[in-house]
Amino acid sequence: MDPRFIRRLQKIVGKEHVRSGPADLEVYSYDASLARVQPGAVVFPADTRETANVVRAASQADIPDVPRGFGTNLSVGSIAPENGLIICLSRLNRILSIRTDRRCAQVQAGVTNLELQNALAPHRFFYAPDPASQKVSTLGGNVAENSGGPRCVKHGVSKNHILGLEVVLPDGEAVHMGGQVLDPPGYDLCSILVGSEGTLGIVTEITVRILPSAESVVTLLAVYDQVADAARSVSEIIAEGIVPASLEMMDAPVMRAVEESYPCGYPLDAAAVLIIEVDGPAVGLKGQAERIREICSAQGCRQVREAGDSGERDLLWAGRRGAFGAIARLAPSYLVADCTVPRTKIPEALERVRAIAERHQLSHGNVFHAGDGNLHP
Repeated sequence: MDPRFIRRLQKIVGKEHVRSGPADLEVYSYDASLARVQPGAVVFPADTRETANVVRAASQADIPDVPRGFGTNLSVGSIAPENGLIICLSRLNRILSIRTDRRCAQVQAGVTNLELQNALAPHRFFYAPDPASQKVSTLGGNVAENSGGPRCVKHGVSKNHILGLEVVLPDGEAVHMGGQVLDPPGYDLCSILVGSEGTLGIVTEITVRILPSAESVVTLLAVYDQVADAARSVSEIIAEGIVPASLEMMDAPVMRAVEESYPCGYPLDAAAVLIIEVDGPAVGLKGQAERIREICSAQGCRQVREAGDSGERDLLWAGRRGAFGAIARLAPSYLVADCTVPRTKIPEALERVRAIAERHQLSHGNVFHAGDGNLHP
């Protein structure tokens, strides 16, 4: 990359916040996808003003730029063109405000999802989108990828919880969109930006909708000897009119990897399990959980276990959230796919995945958001 452009970046953000050495460029040449392209430089702005100045400089120099959080996405969303500029927003890492009276919080783009969840917990509030990578996925990245997570079956994905954005446009202009209310006047420009992967602008600050924590939670582990039985149970639960807070599925290869990595009590002799969580007012919740038990049993479930306390519940979820990392025990390199099918097609989709893997002599496993058919083979 042109040394003159590097010096210009250094004047904007400081010399220590511009990286162009071989090791630095290698680190930022890939994300959680299989793509690998080496950028020309990586810059770390500290706020919206510096980000805008960096974008303006790149635009004037005709150098393509790509925003990046911590690179956990599966869609090549944070890979720059060869010799392009990576604008890493990791220094924009402050929670600016939490307004429980307005049910919103304002954060910078480099705050991780889990950092926000932990800050909301003492107020008995939560942010609904909760990707399994929440420890290391930034909220700016969640906006760019329209991330969901286990709770998306009940609460929806990121676009359903973004109230306002501060965005740097491709020419370096910084603009505000939305606000602190659910339905501000004018065009819904936030929805255009959410899921655009940085192609329309760089999100630097986010106002998110937050929700009160549920009064009561019941977490169930349904154990199956046949993957298809577990998949059919998903559709039957939703068809009954029950909308769980979370409805996740894991098969035997994934459970074995998790148990070898961090024992969580998953049954290693089972073909698949469903992690089913319902929440809401305490009155009637046990009855809802009992109806789920009946549906699962009717579909061939051999056992339904209920988490006895928050410790058991946290252990079940620790296994689910750590599943992708645990897969590394099976192979040093692996691909996580990300696709969505109608819930009624989950059994067929899983069989197709099995057949494709077998044809190409690949080992495979499945862990996914069964409640909305979001598969991760």
